[in-house]
Order: sequence, then structure tokens, then C-alpha cells
Amino acid sequence: MIDASTPPEPLAGARELFALDPAYTHFNHGSFGAVPLAVTRARRTIQEEHDANPTRFITEVLLDRVDRARGPLAEFCGADPGRSALVPNATAGAALALAALDLRPDDEIVITDHSYNAVTLSLREQTRRRGVRVVTAPIELGAGDDEAVEAVLSRVGPRTRLVIVDQISSATAQLHPVAAIATRLREREVPLLVDAAHAPGMLDRPAAFDADFWVGNLHKWAFAPGGTAVLQIAERWRDRMVPLMVSHGQPDGFPASIEQQGTLDYSTWLAAPVGLELFERYGADTIRHHNAALAAYGQYVVGRALGLDPAGFADPGPGVSMRVLPVPAHVASGHGEGSRLRARISDELHAEVNVTSWRDRLFVRLSAQIYNHAAEYDRLAETLPALLR
Repeated sequence: MIDASTPPEPLAGARELFALDPAYTHFNHGSFGAVPLAVTRARRTIQEEHDANPTRFITEVLLDRVDRARGPLAEFCGADPGRSALVPNATAGAALALAALDLRPDDEIVITDHSYNAVTLSLREQTRRRGVRVVTAPIELGAGDDEAVEAVLSRVGPRTRLVIVDQISSATAQLHPVAAIATRLREREVPLLVDAAHAPGMLDRPAAFDADFWVGNLHKWAFAPGGTAVLQIAERWRDRMVPLMVSHGQPDGFPASIEQQGTLDYSTWLAAPVGLELFERYGADTIRHHNAALAAYGQYVVGRALGLDPAGFADPGPGVSMRVLPVPAHVASGHGEGSRLRARISDELHAEVNVTSWRDRLFVRLSAQIYNHAAEYDRLAETLPALLR
């Protein structure tokens, strides 16, 4: 149990491993993670090798290196490398899962009301182009596992062709019981897509359960360059995976058909394993505990400064290193005003946060990473109330 009123000790030397702008405090790697200097150097070396002889790099070196990078990245997530592919991000993985389905008019896809906006917009396209119906299962903030499972299962019917659930929701930073949902859906022979955009690096082996599709970003919490994610599929979907762009790897099947995308910048994937070395340096459990405890402290100290009762904060779930605080309705509401509020906090307070929207309410979302210190949240607690007033 985390004592939110007491911050963890800083991780020695962690801040010096990143080239973050010292004029800002960085609480938003839940959107865009900071890349360690060692990863940046590794990526630059790979790019220079490519540029020195592109023909040799692409035809003789690249594919073997992608194979070698996929293994440790998938294993870090608890995924089976033999059933995994590297993809740019969780949104791309969701698009690949949708492309594998034979969707027809009046087929249904069940989502929760915590679903990521880009995935929701993708489903709107399925409605427009294929006549698919989207069914939303509301899950309350702080809902227990049983409550969340039943909320999802209650919306599953005879026309359900897919269920999509966030392992950790972006808008509300809430952990959902995706393994239990997967078990119940398997009994009904309904496939599950787990949007695990925030899970790698935050949770221990988050893909180590039986879901039809699981996709997680490594560029938020696992120190990878932007555009690095792992997609794991159940074996029965292997022959049905359709790349979003057909290229030369198509005859080789999954994962080559998904990964080989012409002149894609592969340096992000090839450098990503270097970021995993930080988990060895500090210890994965130490990093996860530090980040979860620091996020809880940030929510506690900033929430109290805003006049909120910490006893009323919903517990997002064990190990979650993002926390949300509600924005007073008189300050701002709606996605557009949320974007403007985020920009004001950045410009006036020099603090990078995310402002999310859920059920017509705005939330300030605070993240914690190994380079953050308790004093940064204390400083935000001193300055944010005046801006919101």
C-alpha cells in the first residue's frame, strides 16, 4: 500500500541520463516519453550506418537486426516473440486488428467509455465505411475488477465481433482487469483487443495472458524512441493479419509482412533494446515502485493545493504511475478548452502536463518517471491553483 503523503527517494543519477529541457518540468511522458541519451546515441549510430551504405544496410543487415530487436522487446512485455511484430504505436496495432476481422453491416464492436480517442475515431470510420455498430460499456472511476468485467460483458451480444479494452486508460489512468475479461470472452468465442499503450515499462510483463490481440507502446514508459510498439496476436489470427501497406515481406507472412514497410525509419526499433538497460541498472521493481509512489504523491500534494480531499481520489490500480485530478467545471470543459488549458500550463508555469477529457469533464493528468523529483510536484502545487482560479 502506497503512502501518498510521503514521496519516494530519488533514483540517483537518473536525471543526468536524459537531455530534458531544464526550463520545464516534465510530467507528460504518458503522452511522449523522454528518450535516454544512450538510446539517442545508439539510434544516431544506426542512422549513420544506414546512410553510409543504404543498399547494404537494407538488403543485408536490416531484417536480421529487426528479428534480434523484436525478441528482447517482446519478452520484456511478457509477449511471445514468435507471435509478435514490431509496429509504430498502439493505434497502428489496433488498425491491424480491425483489418484482420471480416466486419459486415450491423456487426458490433464493444468498447468502454475510457477508450483512447484515436481508437474511437478509427471505429467511427468502420461505422461510416462498413456499417459497424459501436457499443459503449461505461465503467466508473475506481470500479472494482468484478464491476469492470460485468460492465463489459453486459454489452456483449450475438452480433459482437470484437471487444476493445484499455489495459490502462489514457484519459483516466485506470487499470482494467483485461486478463479476467479475456477469460470470460473466450468462453463466448469473442475476440479481445487490449490497448496496452501505457503498460510496457509500467506493469510487469503486461502481455503475459491469453488475448487475441495485445499492443503496447515502449516509447512512453520503457525508454524507447517514438514509434516503437509490440503487437502480439493469438496463433489463430496469424494467417489473417493484413498489413496496412503491402510490401516485399508479404509472401513471408506474419511478422515480416507487418514489419517490412519499405523506407520506414527502423532505427527506432533497433535502438529500443538499449532503453531496457535502465531496468537492469536500477532494477525493474525499483523503477516501477518509484514511479507509482511518486505519481501518488503528485496527485496528493497537487490535489490538496486545489482544495480536493485525497480520500476521494479513485485508486487507479496497483503499479499505475499516472494520476488524474479533476479540473473545476467553471475553469474549462470540452476537448478544445482542455487543449488550451494544457498550453497555458506549459506557457505560464513551464510544466508539461496532459489535460484529458472523460464524460464531459477535464482532468489534469500527472505522470512520474525516474527523472522526476518530489520538489517538482511541490512547485506545481504552489502555482497551479492560481492559474486555475
